[in-house]
Amino acid sequence: MLVPVVAGCIPPGAQRASRSDYTGDPTIAPRRDGEVSALPASPPAWEARSVTADARNVPTSTYIVERGDTLRGIAAKTGAGSEAIARANGLAPPYTIHVGQRLTIPGGRYHLVRAGETGIAIARAYGVDWSRVVTENDLAEPYILRTGQRILIPADARPMTRAERAAAFRLDIDDIVTGGQPAIAETARPARPTASSARILPPTAAVAPPTALRGQFQWPVRGQIIRRFGPGASGERSDGLKIAVPLDTPILAAADGVVAYAGSDIPLLGGLVILQHGDQWTTVYGHAGQLIVQRGQSVKRGQMIALSGDSGTNRPQVHFEMRQGRTPVDPLTRLPRN
Repeated sequence: MLVPVVAGCIPPGAQRASRSDYTGDPTIAPRRDGEVSALPASPPAWEARSVTADARNVPTSTYIVERGDTLRGIAAKTGAGSEAIARANGLAPPYTIHVGQRLTIPGGRYHLVRAGETGIAIARAYGVDWSRVVTENDLAEPYILRTGQRILIPADARPMTRAERAAAFRLDIDDIVTGGQPAIAETARPARPTASSARILPPTAAVAPPTALRGQFQWPVRGQIIRRFGPGASGERSDGLKIAVPLDTPILAAADGVVAYAGSDIPLLGGLVILQHGDQWTTVYGHAGQLIVQRGQSVKRGQMIALSGDSGTNRPQVHFEMRQGRTPVDPLTRLPRN
């Protein structure tokens, strides 16, 4: 099956390059087969800021709301997390409470978030999947932790040695989307996206996703679909499409968005770009040989964000995913048919 790209989606001057004549960005060194070239960038936030597993055990109790109390203030008094308290008492945003109200304080182990910490690093410190922490704490987009926030750690989590953490550490797309942002002060604003790829954000800077999706999605490349969405013949599941293309084919943004991640920290996907588009939509582009965008960069629909490669696989191809919230969506249900 040939996959079309909407006419005119390749920006002027963005031609398909061959391995012999594409020079790309002058700051990027030439790559060999299977390698990934990228722009100069800070290390991922989860590598730049380690986490100490010093969660506090908090007993289950009851708290009577006093004048001037806020949910975050009650969390600080009791040592529990404000999200966990809200969930235990059926409170919805904006979490209104009143004097004399009796609140159940859920017991458990709570980690106090410090500046720059990420969900990924917190999960690694306690030897637990970050996805479980997201679920138990009802965390939601934009998934930016705040300094002083208290995160409930699953009861069966245990501190691990450095060697155990290294052996057990695995990243996936959901981890990066929901746990890759560094914690910032409660009153701080995330960094504003910029169209320039020259800005290098420090690992302490969080980036907010767009609030709303603009326009429709388009195909990121043209080629043959060699793997479809869903379970395979041997039972393994594919969360996206695998599209065969020649090496160094321009990979285009499927819609306007902001770069949430550009790197190669998931070995099976090789060179990887993750874009966030608003309305909880995320697109994922894997197996790239060259990354030409930066975290925090704004991109337009049809803009070249990478060149295809064979990183993390045995033949040139592009791995393409679409997610709404934390749920993978079959791209064929959202992309144009012609």
